[in-house]
Amino acid sequence: MPINPEAVGATSSPSEASWSSKDSLLYALGVGAGVTDPTGFELEFTTENSQDITQQALPTMPVVINGSGGSGPNLMEVIGTFNWAMLVHGEQSVTLHKPLPVSGKATMVGKVAAIYDKGKAAIVVLENEATDLADGKPLFTTSMSAFIRGEGGWGGDRGPSGPRNVAPEREPDHVVSYDTRADQALLYRLNGDRNPLHSDPKFAELAGFPKPILHGLCTYGFTGRALLHAVCKGDPARFRQMEGRFSNPVFPGDRLDVRIWMEGDDAIYQTWVGENLVLDSGRLAFS
Repeated sequence: MPINPEAVGATSSPSEASWSSKDSLLYALGVGAGVTDPTGFELEFTTENSQDITQQALPTMPVVINGSGGSGPNLMEVIGTFNWAMLVHGEQSVTLHKPLPVSGKATMVGKVAAIYDKGKAAIVVLENEATDLADGKPLFTTSMSAFIRGEGGWGGDRGPSGPRNVAPEREPDHVVSYDTRADQALLYRLNGDRNPLHSDPKFAELAGFPKPILHGLCTYGFTGRALLHAVCKGDPARFRQMEGRFSNPVFPGDRLDVRIWMEGDDAIYQTWVGENLVLDSGRLAFS
């Protein structure tokens, strides 16, 4: 069957996710923390036993925390059948209801939040709600949209349209630049995403790329670090919600330039590689 718009509202059964101090350290290293100053800046994210420093988790880490053991439906199967080669990661958001602990356990429930008909493509929005098992309170919410080419045209709701989180027509208030490593994708994949598109040259070539590309969520994590330090002064407790849209691929070794505009209680951002916009329609809500 093709995409099934009746799947909207389907939920998974609760599953349990757990992560450790080591997982938090690995995620931080995977998104570049500590590269420029490995024995100074960002030690709170890259070490667990530095004197007078308390380990913290980066606020974008929920994108790699996944539940297991649930008995409910696989949401990607519920939405119908499609060619996985036609799916690209469209947008991503993370909402922190409180700072993420460096280790913990959470109950996760997934939901098909929306399915939109874009004519020549379908957009599927999946949400994940995490509840902290330590106190029973909401911990974080993640949302991602999958853009599936060739699966639209059933006459359904087209969904939101038009520009969102548009950068002001002035110079950015901050520009933060990070160089990714040539082996960045090989390191980041240890957080769980073993898609060979990011590691296997022959697979990448079949997908139309000259070499393996960087995970979009790795670029997202680098950008989150830039926002954390430039906007939140390095304090994860001030980092509330981050959203953005992937617009172009990034290759390991590329230099990321994060341009940030302060707009009241929000920060609007874009991430560029040279003249290529790679993460657009970005917004950070902070306190």
